[in-house]
Amino acid sequence: MELREAIKGRRSIRKFKTDEILRSLLEGIMEEARWSPSWGNTQPWEFYLITGQPLAELKRLKREKELAGGPPAPDIPMQEKWPEAMKGRYGELGRLVLDTLEIPREDKEARNRYYLGMAGLFDAPCLLVACIPRDLRVEYAMLDIGLAVQTICLLAYDRGLGSCIMAASVLYPDLLRSIAAIPEDRRVVVGVALGYPDESYPLNHFERPRAKMEDFTNWVD
Repeated sequence: MELREAIKGRRSIRKFKTDEILRSLLEGIMEEARWSPSWGNTQPWEFYLITGQPLAELKRLKREKELAGGPPAPDIPMQEKWPEAMKGRYGELGRLVLDTLEIPREDKEARNRYYLGMAGLFDAPCLLVACIPRDLRVEYAMLDIGLAVQTICLLAYDRGLGSCIMAASVLYPDLLRSIAAIPEDRRVVVGVALGYPDESYPLNHFERPRAKMEDFTNWVD
């Protein structure tokens, strides 16, 4: 697969088939992902791949917690306020999702069903959890995590898998620690749902808006 095809073709998958991913396929992705760049070759990342019964238990507990209104306590604080341009893009994506699913904004019950689907990781058969040592300065380590996660997602796409990078998957790090034995001295950064895309699902095909190149590029000649 051409690199440009992978960059433009990979997208957030919001409905997966429940088909199991072969362990050897995941191992191949992680073997190649170790070539991701990092600050000074420090390679600060640590990944946990959760599948099978442990993942089913995680989904069950996460759903229970969300239905009970349990307050999120992520290791990485969630952004609460956005600059206007970013806020507009965020809102536009939300409208696109609801419109594609034909959910009226006032239909709170239907919206909640969709959000609970997020708790179930859109039926993905694998959750990859990215962590960093808790005693690191978070800024550069987060940059390194982003580089590695992008590499993993592109490698997965090259092998016919879909991915969805989900802050929502790590809102309750205590659950992840109990299921995956993640030590307290590791900061849970983000999760990536992995699986085979359900091609019949409309949210896996809607047109994705992007800013124009001149909106974010500055030339200094």
